[in-house]
Amino acid sequence: MSQADTHFIPNNYTPVGDLIVIAICFVMLALIYFSYMRKSPAFRVFMTIIFTLILTAVLNVTYNALASRFGAVPVVYAFRCLFHAALFTVYFLFTLYIAEVTRLDRRKTIRILLGAFAVLAMIVVVDVASSIRSFNEGHSAVELSSRGRLVFLVGYLAFAATNLILLATVRRRLYKWVMFGFYSSVALAFAILLFQQILGGGSSFTVSSFLFPVIAMFYIMHSTPYDAEIGALDSTTLNATVSEWYGKKRNFIFMSLYMPELAGEGEQMPDEVRAAVRQFAVEHFRNALLFQPDHGHLLLLFPKNRNPDYEHRLEKSLKALREYHRLYQYDYKIVIGESIEAISRKNEYISFIRNTHRGMALNTVHRINPEDTAAFDRSEYILRQLADIHSRHDLDDERVLVYCQPVCNVATGKYDTAEALMRLRFEDLGLIFPDQFIFLAEENGYIHTLTEIILHKTCDEIRKLTAEGYEINRISVNVSVLELKADSFCDDISGIISGSGIPGEKVAIELTESQNESEFDVMKSKITELKDRGIKFYLDDFGTGYSNMERIIELPFDIIKFDRSLVIASGSSSRSEKIVRNMADMFSDLNYSVLYEGVENESDENLCLDMSASYLQGYKFSRPIPIEELRRFAERKKEIS
Repeated sequence: MSQADTHFIPNNYTPVGDLIVIAICFVMLALIYFSYMRKSPAFRVFMTIIFTLILTAVLNVTYNALASRFGAVPVVYAFRCLFHAALFTVYFLFTLYIAEVTRLDRRKTIRILLGAFAVLAMIVVVDVASSIRSFNEGHSAVELSSRGRLVFLVGYLAFAATNLILLATVRRRLYKWVMFGFYSSVALAFAILLFQQILGGGSSFTVSSFLFPVIAMFYIMHSTPYDAEIGALDSTTLNATVSEWYGKKRNFIFMSLYMPELAGEGEQMPDEVRAAVRQFAVEHFRNALLFQPDHGHLLLLFPKNRNPDYEHRLEKSLKALREYHRLYQYDYKIVIGESIEAISRKNEYISFIRNTHRGMALNTVHRINPEDTAAFDRSEYILRQLADIHSRHDLDDERVLVYCQPVCNVATGKYDTAEALMRLRFEDLGLIFPDQFIFLAEENGYIHTLTEIILHKTCDEIRKLTAEGYEINRISVNVSVLELKADSFCDDISGIISGSGIPGEKVAIELTESQNESEFDVMKSKITELKDRGIKFYLDDFGTGYSNMERIIELPFDIIKFDRSLVIASGSSSRSEKIVRNMADMFSDLNYSVLYEGVENESDENLCLDMSASYLQGYKFSRPIPIEELRRFAERKKEIS
């Protein structure tokens, strides 16, 4: 055998490319180990690709080392065939990965994989058969190497075409920048191989060309979603984790920390809180995962079996959290519980915990119990009904009921005004009060539909009462500030009123003051526009929470509703009474009417009458009643003979 035949590779193969592939693959494995990756079918295929790529690089190094030492001997060609088979197995796994990522239906996936496997089998068989035949015919090492490269090149082009066609077929199922990322990595891989062939062939960088699409997969599809500062994962990863643990029947403990002051959009977690969270996430529990579903909300999950002493650890954690509260004065709500089969199956822990938060006082800890699950099931049922009401958009929907509370007009002593109040009635739950559904409607964008329905039904009843000769000056309807943001709000409201055939002044809208600057500007423009159409406006709940006198006076309200809390305060101390009286006198002097809510007895009534009351509302006069019963309070107009 000549010297040329003894040295199998004519272009001085260097193992640098393969060693780099092995190193990068191990770096990716380390990153995967120290971060969180969703264990999806696509991820499992991705892991198989990495290990196969390592094997391929090892085979290439071994093959070239043996070839340079022993020349054209059977074991060398066996390693070359194994090397090629491993390369095309990586390509076959690329095909499987694309099918998994795009969630192709089972039949299409099977057809695609059978086709790709047929290409793989054909290439391997041809490669093995060609090697055996050439060796038996006594071809030189260089000839055998040349034929092997030809078989590889044909197979490479066949698989490349297969995967590019597959990517083009599923392009509508992938985000375009993801597509471009994959295409770019494939193009770069092809360019590396082409450049290698121009320089004289060989396989120094063949395996490394396969690495570029793998890096694209790692970065685009499986990059870690950790918050680098506190080690928290996002809500998408939370859902993936719950699904994975539920599938493995792994029980876990969850601990939720909600800080209302940090819950606003754009609120930044202070450095001292971040430091505390970092320490908390690392030190307290084994195999714990920390999630940040939203601003101001952190959720810790840890396997129960890995933390048999979790009660002790929880108490230690609560002690630390209380100390942080003492130091930094951030209010909190903490919820602790064990995984619940029904909640895990539906993957609803975020909604479940938020529903639990609503009933908690600040700076308290709540342990989940069966009543919480029942309350959540009730809330979810109501939400489904609200979604159906919203989608149907039937203004006569029988599930939405109009109640009202008569309001006494101090000047006339008559009940010629009232406040419309919403109730829901569902077959499975009966009568539902606003505190059980308004927040759900607001959070999920259904509130405006409910407003339209109650306004339509109220206008319809005003029309009937007026036609029957009853004296009805107006009935007010509550509107959420959130609704004012819609461009169509004014047209929706005035359209329903005018469509009912009643004058605009027969309806009033009640609004609660907003603290938000942008909401205030929107509120002012919408009130002004609707007042021009004859509709009156009430400022609801004055005296509760935030009250900015400058803003209130700037808004063109007609009636200021003093909350029940001001009535109670006035009756409890002379100082409070003086403050409330002066505020009521001021509003009266500015031509606002003052309506006192929550008048429950004669003492309340006399007190309010002495404090510039224009209207009185409360249990002293009537509890909320179905709007059809308003006839019991309203008076008919006297006939003029």
